[in-house]
Amino acid sequence: MSPLSARLSLGFACVGHTYSHLFQPIFYVTVLSLERELGLSHGEVVVLIVAGNLLFGFAAPLAGWLGDRWSSIGMMAVFFLGTGAGMVMTGLASTPFGIALGLAVTGLLASIYHPVGIAWLVRNSIKTGTALGINGLFGGLGPALAAVMTGALIDFSDWRAAFVVPGFVVAATGIAFTFIIARGWIVESKIDRNPALPPTSRRDIIRVFVILCITMLCGGIIYHAIQPALPKAFANSFQAMAGDGMFGISVLVSLVYVVSGLMQIVGGHLADRFPVKRVYLICYILQVPLLAVAAGLGGPALVAIAVIMVSSNTSSLPAENILIARYAPNQWRALVYGIKFFVAIGFASLGVILEGAIYDMMGDFYWLFTILAAIAALAVAAILLLPEETREAAPAAAE
Repeated sequence: MSPLSARLSLGFACVGHTYSHLFQPIFYVTVLSLERELGLSHGEVVVLIVAGNLLFGFAAPLAGWLGDRWSSIGMMAVFFLGTGAGMVMTGLASTPFGIALGLAVTGLLASIYHPVGIAWLVRNSIKTGTALGINGLFGGLGPALAAVMTGALIDFSDWRAAFVVPGFVVAATGIAFTFIIARGWIVESKIDRNPALPPTSRRDIIRVFVILCITMLCGGIIYHAIQPALPKAFANSFQAMAGDGMFGISVLVSLVYVVSGLMQIVGGHLADRFPVKRVYLICYILQVPLLAVAAGLGGPALVAIAVIMVSSNTSSLPAENILIARYAPNQWRALVYGIKFFVAIGFASLGVILEGAIYDMMGDFYWLFTILAAIAALAVAAILLLPEETREAAPAAAE
């Protein structure tokens, strides 16, 4: 692979990660407008995205299989073009069913990124943990950018613009990506630039993936439940200051995800320097008390604890993805990442239903955060069962 192809691949992989995380936070901020426009409760509006969230996760294994068997770069082109089209479709919808259908189409096409894009990134990276951390930063920028952009577009125009404008940008990126492929500036590669050492045994492979299925489900439920909860919780806490405007609330949400994105770089750097299991474990240990404390907070204290809480969740992702890359056969890596997101996004999207149901029943998020603290504790117990690392990482290849 040429250096130009490797650099462009890493660049588009990072931009794609941002785009893959746009449609969900855009919707969660627009929920506050849709509640009034559609005359529905918070829980009834939130449930419109459930099909999109499920497809975002459940379609990932198929996308990964196609990436392994057909073409990573071909699938990435479909991702850019299809995700952009789905977002525009959502913004043009006029009924709850139309909105749900548009979100489902967006989720289906956006499902391509995580299994294909991350496997593509790992294949083109030298310092894998650092590359995954930087890629995670771009993923964190998705919710942050989406929150600020959505608040501004709603205040300037309406909720439809919040989907249509970024949808056109994503589709335009797909056109540019397709042109670059046609010019031969990005080429397909099936060989890692920095091959990982093989796992110790088949027994370890099975053990790791069973444990990771548990931790990924726990982490996914926490992430997906918090994402719609934050805009609503911040709106409740700062209603007097925010009034009917959305921009102030969206800035607070954006702050949380900007910091959490930056912390993924720290998580990736630590995963390159220290045992991956230890880094993964600490990230989940921190979440238990943070979630428990958040249950009783509001106002500025909730914003502060949310920054640390979400950062602890997302900082675990580089270590998690390194574990998958280490134990997954190279020829099936995208499929294995697809299975990860089948669990971490598909099944874990039930966190959105949990969030909406608890808020409609209780009128606040006390029990939601308490339950999520217990789920984080379950993940800690599972991580302790991962095998210890007995060998050094493979030496980095020369640039």
